[in-house]
Amino acid sequence: MPTSIGQQWSYAGLELESMAFAMNYRRWIFDVFQPFLGKRIVEVGAGSGSFSELLLATRPEWLDAIEPSANLYPLLAENLQSIDPGHLGHAHRGTLTDTVESIRKTGVPDSVIYVNVLEHIEDDAAELRTIHSLLQPGGHVLIFSPAHPWLMGSMDHELGHHRRYSMADLVRKCKTAGFTIRLASYFDMLGIVPWWVKYIVLRSRTMEPAAVRFYDRYAVPVSQLLESVIRPPMGRNVILVGRKVAS
Repeated sequence: MPTSIGQQWSYAGLELESMAFAMNYRRWIFDVFQPFLGKRIVEVGAGSGSFSELLLATRPEWLDAIEPSANLYPLLAENLQSIDPGHLGHAHRGTLTDTVESIRKTGVPDSVIYVNVLEHIEDDAAELRTIHSLLQPGGHVLIFSPAHPWLMGSMDHELGHHRRYSMADLVRKCKTAGFTIRLASYFDMLGIVPWWVKYIVLRSRTMEPAAVRFYDRYAVPVSQLLESVIRPPMGRNVILVGRKVAS
């Protein structure tokens, strides 16, 4: 669970540690986002940089990777040095609100990305308004978060999630912040049953890397194939892209 002492945040990293083994899952998220990605990117809650690596492979003009956690930020800064020989990526310690003025000095972003992050932010409505004010007209916010309040389980509480989103709720909040919706869909329908059994019925508080690897290797390709043909009516996650209307 995320903890804090004053302003010094620390994150246990169960989510990120396990998802580091989920290469197919990360690539699937990235493939959905890619048509909307620009060249001046902000990634909020970058963790240790596993998704940043995919973003840097697109050769952006720059990537500002933000991480508030005291224990993950040093890993992010170190990993960016090794995966970013062109020095296009810059690590920032803090939240979006903490770093927004520093980012504006770099330039005006055209893409702001949240992968398993927005659910950790208590005032998500204020966060979405900040994103809207930061983006250039025509820019995109790209969000991937846990879906369905009825799937809120023991692991959500362990990870410090304030909520899980229905698609309608996330769409409403983004529209209220000023975005038009380019894409909104549930994601990974096959993942609902194992999550429900493990974290609601059994109330487990662990996320084993071996289980993540197994699901990533065998279930994710099937789920991705199915959802390329059939729009899922529900899913373990929700994925959304919103656009700031050009003035």
